[in-house]
Amino acid sequence: MNELSITDIKLSDYTYELPDERIAKFPLSERDQSKLQVYNQGEITHTQFYQIADYLPEGSLLVFNNTKVIPARIHFQKPTGATIQIFLLHPIAPTAVINLAMEVSDSCIWECMIGNKKRFKKNDILQRTLQVNGNEVVVSAKLADEEQNHVELSWQNLSNDTPILFVDLIQSLGEIPLPPYLNRETESSDYETYQTVYSEKKGAVAAPTAGLHFTEQVLQKLQQAGFKQDFLTLHVGAGTFQPIKVENIVEHRMHNEQIVFSRKNLQNLLQHEGPIIPVGTTSMRALESLYWFGVKLGKGDSDFLIEKLYPYHHTKTLPSRQESFATILNFMESNDIEELTGETEIFIFPGYHFKVCRGIVTNYHQPESTLVLLIAALIGEDWRKVYQEAMDKDYRFLSYGDSSLLLP
Repeated sequence: MNELSITDIKLSDYTYELPDERIAKFPLSERDQSKLQVYNQGEITHTQFYQIADYLPEGSLLVFNNTKVIPARIHFQKPTGATIQIFLLHPIAPTAVINLAMEVSDSCIWECMIGNKKRFKKNDILQRTLQVNGNEVVVSAKLADEEQNHVELSWQNLSNDTPILFVDLIQSLGEIPLPPYLNRETESSDYETYQTVYSEKKGAVAAPTAGLHFTEQVLQKLQQAGFKQDFLTLHVGAGTFQPIKVENIVEHRMHNEQIVFSRKNLQNLLQHEGPIIPVGTTSMRALESLYWFGVKLGKGDSDFLIEKLYPYHHTKTLPSRQESFATILNFMESNDIEELTGETEIFIFPGYHFKVCRGIVTNYHQPESTLVLLIAALIGEDWRKVYQEAMDKDYRFLSYGDSSLLLP
């Protein structure tokens, strides 16, 4: 894709009418009873999610995102009565690696969104006392960098000398942040229903919602049907809900998300010769970003950051998916790296040529969003047909809504 065709893509071409009543505010009582629309090379079938194994291409490898949503929304109250809301986005110190940031035991600094920020002064120290695993803990928050919205959190166990890990602290301190379009308060049931059954690596502030439909029974049925499964980690950021506000989509500031791949992931991907089907847009972004990291490595660049337009500026003499993954695996083995942590802001929109993924399991996304653009990149103008079918057949939309299997 050249520069001219990139700028030709207009946001207004990727909208549709989504009435509020079509947004699923709560999940179904049984995850796998949701509707499933199967799009296979232009043909559409309607079924239910628990039957997905009947529609996947033979020899498929399903790739899941095993991130787990943390209670990232924290409230403090000032002595004046003003409530300050702190929404954790990315760790800054003592480490920027999310998996490691969860294990910190005394203080940390995070980039945050701050609600009622005008009341949060530079020298303020906000405090709360709470119970964490049977211990009385006092937590303090102060601004570490006002311009960058960096907040320093520190905590002390008043009961004994037992260290309190950050991951345990926020379980008691924070609440699960629901997507803004649900327009309701978090309920106790959301702590279970807004997690996938295979969630494991804590650090996301939003769920990889395509995975919410899977149950242990569906996973077992897929395994029995011969479909291989692999689990990577992409910690979903709040930017996934960030609306595009510019007509020329290339000007949109793309969100940055942290991905983690193990050496075993690379080996599984290399050994698999059939179709690779990501579960969700986050898994797709992670897999495609991994390919482009292999391209960077082949050019002698070991910085695992995939800038939003990197794929569109590197289109000639590209390696195959196997060659790219082999380059990464060799790099990991040579440097004795078991787990690779990177960052991606990859922007997948029409004109993108998929290097790894041959389909996707995904929900129905907001109009004029980066995720609708990703779907349009995969199946072309038929995205309109798929979404109109979902409307006509009374599908439920967005995070707690119904599902689709898209096979171009």
